[in-house]
Amino acid sequence: MIKARWKRGIGAALFVAMAGGLTAGALLSSPAVADETCQSPYMAKIVGQEDFVYVWTLGVEGVGDGQDKLVTVSVNPKSSSFGKVVSSVSVGGRNEAHHSGFTDDRRFLWAASLDTNKIFVFDVHSNPAKPKLTKTIKDFVRKSGGVVGPHTTYALPGRMMITGLSNNKDHGGRTALVEYTNDGKYVSTHWMPTDQNLHGAKKTGKYADGYGYDVRALPRLNVMITSSFTGWSNYMMDFGKMLGDKEAMKRFGNTMVVWDLHTRKPKEVLDVPGAPLEVRCAWNPNHNYCFTTTALTSKIWLVYMDEKNKWHAKAVADIGDPSKVPLPVDISISSDDSHLWVNTFMDGNTRLFDVSDPFHPKMVFEKQIGSQVNMVSSSWDGKRLYFTTSLLSNWDKKGKADEQFFKAYDWDGRQLKEQFAIDFMKAKLGRPHQMRFGAYSLYAEKAPNSQTTLADRR
Repeated sequence: MIKARWKRGIGAALFVAMAGGLTAGALLSSPAVADETCQSPYMAKIVGQEDFVYVWTLGVEGVGDGQDKLVTVSVNPKSSSFGKVVSSVSVGGRNEAHHSGFTDDRRFLWAASLDTNKIFVFDVHSNPAKPKLTKTIKDFVRKSGGVVGPHTTYALPGRMMITGLSNNKDHGGRTALVEYTNDGKYVSTHWMPTDQNLHGAKKTGKYADGYGYDVRALPRLNVMITSSFTGWSNYMMDFGKMLGDKEAMKRFGNTMVVWDLHTRKPKEVLDVPGAPLEVRCAWNPNHNYCFTTTALTSKIWLVYMDEKNKWHAKAVADIGDPSKVPLPVDISISSDDSHLWVNTFMDGNTRLFDVSDPFHPKMVFEKQIGSQVNMVSSSWDGKRLYFTTSLLSNWDKKGKADEQFFKAYDWDGRQLKEQFAIDFMKAKLGRPHQMRFGAYSLYAEKAPNSQTTLADRR
């Protein structure tokens, strides 16, 4: 286990609307990176060439049919359709499409929406090249007891754990985890701990705000870890208007929560000021820690367990120039826990950090992908990375800076080389957000150029 080190306090920062390119960092040998390591440990993972990338896409009024849709891009270089959209499934209306996740058997993809609270379930196993919409969950708010904004859809054995971002009482950030069976039946709601009701958790710092965002599981430690963001009243507000609203800027999460995985009970509330977003946990059985980044303060945070089995949170690195608030968004950890990709929305950059010493991350590579960038997904072998642009429909940039693309790169351990790009607006598809990988071999004994293996239990 890593030795506990602790330093209290972190300065607050204000959002600023800034964009611009930065110079490239140092070069390095190729790490083993894998978007698959950002998935649930209960799922099979793709370790060879992925065949498809499924892009959960926001509809735009006047663009194509204007609907949210799941777009399938062919990414196997040996395919005759390489670099092309091979299917698109519209779901009806604009729902603020955001995140998606597979069931533990990887046969179905659950895609959530932050505004209408609908969850769309796609069959991706019958024909991986052409997913089918098989179910729409429309009563999420009623069944959950008032949870709004389903975000992460995360696989547990036979279950889907869904994080909320808001509630239907005040549309603020207080929310819950909501549990379903794989076939779409509601199971239970687990509310986030607050000062008014800690639900048995221990408050270790200043905050117990009840906010939610992402969730990850460490089964070998019997732990789930959640992060926090903001509620419906903020994420559906125009970005510029929100920046100028002092009260709105106060309504962001400052906590991460350590849960008992088996009982679904919160155990500890940790202070992580500045809206901690994606959670990425180490895979090595001797590495008891996870990373996150904070949107408001542009920091990498380490959440770790010490030798006495006590959890801590510590800011361990800056991302770019925090005074400019580049707005870190998606991150991806390598399968050997040595590197972390970090995207920043405002400057459109991706950065690679050496996190082999988790307490002292070092930036080793940097590249501007576009005027804005949001999600990053990398292949198991570390040779391919994919990027998309849209953050939220009302937060994306305006005018020429509002680039909406899917880009594929090769990574040789020193540089990113663009292989192809798809302009989603020109293709009349909309705003590309989150990506998930597909492969024929997940559902057949043999398929060319693709392999899978069962994920190790952490």
